[in-house]
Amino acid sequence: MTTHAATSYVPRDVHQPRGKRPWCANCDTDQHLMVEFPGITGRQAGSLAVAVHCSQCSVSRVLDTTLDHVAALPSRLSPHTGAPPRPPRQAAPRKTLIKTARTFESIAIIFNPNSTGDAPALADQLRSVLEGRLPYAANISLQPTGHAGHAVELARDAASGGGDVLVISVSGDGGYNEVVNGVMQAGNPDAVCAVMAAGNANDHRRTTGTQPLEEAIAGGSVRHIDLLRISKGDGPDALSEYAHSYIGFGLTPVMAIDLEKGSKGALKEMVSVMRTFSKFKPFEIRHAEGRRRKFDSLVFANIAQMAKYATLSEADHRLQDGKFEVVTFPHRSKLRILLTALRAATRGLGDQPSVSSYAFTTLKPIPYQIDGEVKSVDADTAVTIRCAPAALATLG
Repeated sequence: MTTHAATSYVPRDVHQPRGKRPWCANCDTDQHLMVEFPGITGRQAGSLAVAVHCSQCSVSRVLDTTLDHVAALPSRLSPHTGAPPRPPRQAAPRKTLIKTARTFESIAIIFNPNSTGDAPALADQLRSVLEGRLPYAANISLQPTGHAGHAVELARDAASGGGDVLVISVSGDGGYNEVVNGVMQAGNPDAVCAVMAAGNANDHRRTTGTQPLEEAIAGGSVRHIDLLRISKGDGPDALSEYAHSYIGFGLTPVMAIDLEKGSKGALKEMVSVMRTFSKFKPFEIRHAEGRRRKFDSLVFANIAQMAKYATLSEADHRLQDGKFEVVTFPHRSKLRILLTALRAATRGLGDQPSVSSYAFTTLKPIPYQIDGEVKSVDADTAVTIRCAPAALATLG
């Protein structure tokens, strides 16, 4: 017959012992409890944190108790068998990812001297701040662009030399698109991109920014985000380029073309949009299975917002999931399109389907907008949009 030790204590509530005395709720006794690990000072004065094991039900736990209570428990050897208690279960070793602050050998600040957002002054101010704030020496250079597409060349040259290089675009979404493509063409795994907003829309910076740019650079807090990659054509000769935010076909680029023809300003932008909307016609594409579909707008989004006003999806917190959102406006009456656009500008469109790739063939020449810049794709051209997972190292 087994009897409980004289020091055993049965609480009135068997699930919770009174005070800090160790207790096995499964066996309803402290008879089989043994201290497995030495105690360490607990959070409260006079308490110990110890690991105890019940040899009867094989349950272990760590609890806060006191030295007096621990002294009343059996030693590490079982009083019944004289055998040592069960070895503690070894947890699988945890992999600790230690993030080290990035430093840069060179920092290239690329800007458009004719920018509407006073890019030259912002670029010069950024260089001055970094020179006084960086805790290390870096070669910081200002590089103004001279023509359309020049930022691609400057960014590619800056990153092609290898090493830890930071390429900053002081621009809007279109200028940053050129810098991103230049860095991606360089193929330098240690190159990092960043953007300081100095354009009209600045969708990417407004949507993805997490901290002031100068603070992020000084802290070296680099993260990786997905990119979109559009390929036009088949085989090795297919033309490809990257987008950091979105690629849009249909109403989106057509409105952008008309906006570029007019002057900036909220009222004039609204007039341009309404004028374009009244003349807009849908476009038709053919999917891989041969089915044709007619759309008013088709947007592939890596961020949640575009064109300053429209909230396309709830994807702003999913920049590293290996997917992008597909926002479709099937052809409808102009009133239905207008109501959907108003919803995007006020409440947002909510969650949208996400995919890792989307392919179709054009039937006629179609303009498209990529990060704010308007381009076109010829008729009878295979188009594939893919996600490039975690392809861009960035900060800010």
